[in-house]
Amino acid sequence: QAQLVESGGGLVQAGGSLRLTCTASASILSFSVMSWYRQVPGKQRELVARITSGVGADYGDSVKGRFAISSEVAENALYLQMNKLKPEDTAVYMCSAVLHRIEGQVDFWGRGTQVTVVS
Repeated sequence: QAQLVESGGGLVQAGGSLRLTCTASASILSFSVMSWYRQVPGKQRELVARITSGVGADYGDSVKGRFAISSEVAENALYLQMNKLKPEDTAVYMCSAVLHRIEGQVDFWGRGTQVTVVS
């Protein structure tokens, strides 16, 4: 079983930047997909960005051009650089990873980190 731990959230003014980190307890090379999602109470969880092995990165429409996802194998880490933050970016940001095994797909989730953007 892998564990994912997010960090880097906080309070920031609109227009500012934050960098989120997701640290995995296993090699991130094991995962076929690693993603950042966000959730606001009462709303559906939203895909922010993901990296698919052998394919590359893609982003939710609301963050394109402002956020960048990246990974560092040596650190077993996934990052989300968030620039030009808006109040509507306020949410709990969660890291997710997909592992394919012979017996099937396993999804791992972190607990999340709160990002609050104030105007």
